[in-house]
Amino acid sequence: MVLRIVKYGDPVLETKAKPVTEFGTPELRQLVDDMFETMYANKGIGLAAPQVAVSERLAVIDPSAGEDPNSKLVLINPEILVKEGSQIGEEGCLSIPGFREDVKRAYKVRLRARNADGEYYETEGEELLSRAMQHEIDHLNGVLFLSHLSLLKRDLIRRKIRKLVKAGEWE
Repeated sequence: MVLRIVKYGDPVLETKAKPVTEFGTPELRQLVDDMFETMYANKGIGLAAPQVAVSERLAVIDPSAGEDPNSKLVLINPEILVKEGSQIGEEGCLSIPGFREDVKRAYKVRLRARNADGEYYETEGEELLSRAMQHEIDHLNGVLFLSHLSLLKRDLIRRKIRKLVKAGEWE
Protein backbone atom coordinates (compact mmCIF):
# COMPACT_ATOMS: atom_id res chain seq x y z
CA MET A 1 0.00 0.00 0.00
CA VAL A 2 1.31 3.44 -0.91
CA LEU A 3 1.52 5.57 2.22
CA ARG A 4 1.14 9.34 2.50
CA ILE A 5 4.48 11.15 2.68
CA VAL A 6 4.49 14.01 5.17
CA LYS A 7 6.00 17.28 4.01
CA TYR A 8 8.37 19.78 5.53
CA GLY A 9 6.60 21.55 8.36
CA ASP A 10 5.26 18.37 9.97
CA PRO A 11 6.92 18.08 13.43
CA VAL A 12 7.56 14.31 13.03
CA LEU A 13 10.28 15.18 10.49
CA GLU A 14 12.29 17.15 13.03
CA THR A 15 11.87 14.75 15.96
CA LYS A 16 14.40 12.03 16.81
CA ALA A 17 12.74 8.67 16.07
CA LYS A 18 12.42 5.93 18.68
CA PRO A 19 14.31 2.65 18.31
CA VAL A 20 12.43 -0.33 16.91
CA THR A 21 12.08 -2.92 19.70
CA GLU A 22 9.91 -5.65 18.15
CA PHE A 23 11.24 -7.58 15.17
CA GLY A 24 9.82 -10.19 12.85
CA THR A 25 6.23 -9.05 13.36
CA PRO A 26 3.71 -9.00 10.51
CA GLU A 27 3.21 -5.26 11.21
CA LEU A 28 6.93 -4.48 10.81
CA ARG A 29 7.17 -6.55 7.61
CA GLN A 30 4.08 -4.78 6.21
CA LEU A 31 5.52 -1.36 7.07
CA VAL A 32 8.79 -2.26 5.29
CA ASP A 33 6.87 -3.48 2.20
CA ASP A 34 4.65 -0.37 2.21
CA MET A 35 7.67 1.90 2.55
CA PHE A 36 9.38 0.32 -0.48
CA GLU A 37 6.15 0.61 -2.47
CA THR A 38 5.74 4.26 -1.41
CA MET A 39 9.37 5.07 -2.24
CA TYR A 40 9.09 3.51 -5.72
CA ALA A 41 5.73 5.19 -6.40
CA ASN A 42 7.35 8.55 -5.62
CA LYS A 43 10.51 7.79 -7.63
CA GLY A 44 12.79 7.93 -4.60
CA ILE A 45 15.85 5.89 -3.66
CA GLY A 46 15.39 6.15 0.10
CA LEU A 47 12.59 6.62 2.61
CA ALA A 48 12.65 6.90 6.39
CA ALA A 49 9.72 5.93 8.60
CA PRO A 50 9.26 9.51 9.94
CA GLN A 51 8.50 10.55 6.34
CA VAL A 52 5.38 8.38 6.50
CA ALA A 53 4.51 9.72 9.98
CA VAL A 54 5.97 6.73 11.86
CA SER A 55 8.50 7.93 14.43
CA GLU A 56 10.66 4.79 14.44
CA ARG A 57 14.30 4.20 13.48
CA LEU A 58 13.59 2.42 10.20
CA ALA A 59 14.60 3.33 6.66
CA VAL A 60 14.56 1.62 3.28
CA ILE A 61 17.03 2.33 0.49
CA ASP A 62 17.35 1.15 -3.10
CA PRO A 63 19.89 3.12 -5.14
CA SER A 64 18.76 1.20 -8.26
CA ALA A 65 15.23 2.66 -7.88
CA GLY A 66 13.70 -0.80 -8.23
CA GLU A 67 15.89 -2.01 -11.11
CA ASP A 68 17.99 -4.44 -9.04
CA PRO A 69 16.21 -6.45 -6.31
CA ASN A 70 19.60 -7.21 -4.73
CA SER A 71 20.24 -3.54 -3.98
CA LYS A 72 17.30 -3.21 -1.56
CA LEU A 73 18.39 -2.35 1.99
CA VAL A 74 16.35 -2.30 5.18
CA LEU A 75 18.01 -0.27 7.94
CA ILE A 76 16.55 -0.70 11.41
CA ASN A 77 18.18 1.14 14.31
CA PRO A 78 21.18 1.97 12.07
CA GLU A 79 24.36 3.53 13.35
CA ILE A 80 27.25 4.83 11.27
CA LEU A 81 30.51 3.23 12.39
CA VAL A 82 33.00 4.85 9.99
CA LYS A 83 32.95 7.82 7.61
CA GLU A 84 35.68 8.33 5.02
CA GLY A 85 36.45 11.08 2.53
CA SER A 86 33.98 13.62 1.25
CA GLN A 87 31.77 14.29 -1.74
CA ILE A 88 29.46 17.04 -2.84
CA GLY A 89 26.35 16.10 -4.77
CA GLU A 90 22.78 17.09 -5.42
CA GLU A 91 20.17 15.88 -2.97
CA GLY A 92 16.43 16.08 -2.87
CA CYS A 93 13.90 14.77 -0.40
CA LEU A 94 10.45 13.24 -0.87
CA SER A 95 9.29 15.37 2.11
CA ILE A 96 10.58 18.56 0.48
CA PRO A 97 9.41 18.03 -3.12
CA GLY A 98 10.62 20.38 -5.81
CA PHE A 99 13.82 21.44 -4.06
CA ARG A 100 17.29 20.07 -4.82
CA GLU A 101 20.63 21.37 -3.59
CA ASP A 102 24.26 20.32 -3.38
CA VAL A 103 25.14 18.77 -0.02
CA LYS A 104 28.54 17.73 1.33
CA ARG A 105 28.60 14.17 2.73
CA ALA A 106 31.15 11.49 3.50
CA TYR A 107 32.24 9.62 0.35
CA LYS A 108 32.11 6.22 2.08
CA VAL A 109 30.33 4.99 5.19
CA ARG A 110 30.24 1.74 7.10
CA LEU A 111 27.19 1.11 9.22
CA ARG A 112 25.61 -1.42 11.48
CA ALA A 113 21.88 -2.05 11.45
CA ARG A 114 19.29 -4.72 11.98
CA ASN A 115 17.01 -6.34 9.43
CA ALA A 116 13.28 -6.99 9.84
CA ASP A 117 14.06 -10.22 11.73
CA GLY A 118 16.21 -8.29 14.19
CA GLU A 119 19.50 -9.76 12.94
CA TYR A 120 22.48 -7.40 13.12
CA TYR A 121 24.53 -6.84 9.99
CA GLU A 122 27.19 -4.44 8.76
CA THR A 123 27.40 -2.94 5.31
CA GLU A 124 29.15 -0.13 3.56
CA GLY A 125 28.37 2.20 0.75
CA GLU A 126 30.19 4.66 -1.48
CA GLU A 127 29.03 7.61 -3.55
CA LEU A 128 25.24 7.52 -4.07
CA LEU A 129 24.61 4.67 -1.61
CA SER A 130 26.70 6.42 1.04
CA ARG A 131 24.77 9.66 0.42
CA ALA A 132 21.42 7.86 0.70
CA MET A 133 22.46 6.10 3.92
CA GLN A 134 23.54 9.37 5.52
CA HIS A 135 20.42 11.21 4.31
CA GLU A 136 18.05 8.55 5.71
CA ILE A 137 19.89 8.25 9.03
CA ASP A 138 19.66 12.05 9.31
CA HIS A 139 15.87 11.66 9.00
CA LEU A 140 15.89 9.20 11.90
CA ASN A 141 17.69 11.84 13.96
CA GLY A 142 15.18 14.55 13.05
CA VAL A 143 17.62 16.27 10.68
CA LEU A 144 16.61 17.40 7.18
CA PHE A 145 19.02 17.98 4.30
CA LEU A 146 18.22 21.69 4.62
CA SER A 147 20.39 21.69 7.77
CA HIS A 148 23.42 20.98 5.58
CA LEU A 149 22.83 24.09 3.45
CA SER A 150 24.06 27.62 4.01
CA LEU A 151 21.78 29.83 6.09
CA LEU A 152 21.01 31.87 2.97
CA LYS A 153 19.92 28.86 0.86
CA ARG A 154 17.93 27.43 3.78
CA ASP A 155 16.06 30.70 4.33
CA LEU A 156 15.35 31.05 0.61
CA ILE A 157 13.81 27.54 0.48
CA ARG A 158 11.81 28.15 3.67
CA ARG A 159 10.42 31.40 2.21
CA LYS A 160 9.41 29.62 -1.01
CA ILE A 161 7.69 26.89 1.02
CA ARG A 162 5.83 29.50 3.12
CA LYS A 163 4.53 31.01 -0.14
CA LEU A 164 3.40 27.57 -1.32
CA VAL A 165 1.65 26.98 2.02
CA LYS A 166 -0.08 30.35 1.78
CA ALA A 167 -1.21 29.55 -1.76
CA GLY A 168 -2.56 26.18 -0.59
CA GLU A 169 -0.05 24.28 -2.73
CA TRP A 170 1.85 22.61 0.14
CA GLU A 171 -0.06 20.05 2.17
